[in-house]
Amino acid sequence: MHGPALSGWLMVVLCAVTGVYCLLRMRASAGEERRAAGGEAVMGFGMASMALPGAVLTPPEWSWAVYAAVFGGAALHGLAAVRHGGHHLHHFVGSLAMVYMALSMAAPGAGAHTGHTAGTAGGIPALTGGLLLYYMAYVLHAGTGLVPVAVPATVTATAGGPGRGPRPAWAARPELALACRLSMALAMLAMLVTL
Repeated sequence: MHGPALSGWLMVVLCAVTGVYCLLRMRASAGEERRAAGGEAVMGFGMASMALPGAVLTPPEWSWAVYAAVFGGAALHGLAAVRHGGHHLHHFVGSLAMVYMALSMAAPGAGAHTGHTAGTAGGIPALTGGLLLYYMAYVLHAGTGLVPVAVPATVTATAGGPGRGPRPAWAARPELALACRLSMALAMLAMLVTL
């Protein structure tokens, strides 16, 4: 997952900025939207840390078990929330993909991780291919949601939750949340390709 340094740093920045935006969105939201933004923040920061170039940080062997545990917990949380619909199924698949990548990198023969050493890539080709197809379809579907449409002249700020004032205009724009999901899906595609 750790390719050349420049592409690794670009992915770190993209995922970290996405994680920060999702934290801000979580803080300005309530209810289901808040939980979704929190899950996306965890995913963004996890992907940013996994994408760090090997020249900067060679993670200890046990770090892959930590990734698998964190995203295994996120997958269980996502599975429990799937009945609510929305993006929970996507969060569930994303968490499982992160567990799969962490376990693949921890497997003997995978090297420290791809790009760090000359070890062979880990993973099950059929599963990796299935995840690649899922994320390609998701990127294409999410990308169509960003096609410009007529926007009302004013954006109505909604309440941010109990005891909070109105939400900032940037938090009330669904296309920004969709752009974050799209950027994380593209980063996931890049990580899966290098697996």
